[in-house]
Amino acid sequence: ARLRHLTVALPPQYAARLFDAQQAGASDQELLQQITAEGLKEMYFQDSGRRAGQLEQVRFTDIEHIEFDL
Repeated sequence: ARLRHLTVALPPQYAARLFDAQQAGASDQELLQQITAEGLKEMYFQDSGRRAGQLEQVRFTDIEHIEFDL
């Protein structure tokens, strides 16, 4: 594990899942981190299927700063 500075556009389906979870009252930070980690896995680590195909899990922990923009 290492510190990474990322600027990544999440696919619309992950953004929708985040907004749906938030609107449903998801107070479980772990759920929101899990959805974000799945999106980062697909877009950043696997590059939409072009690399790291065997990667099974990304853990999104020890967050120093996160910002979402539309």
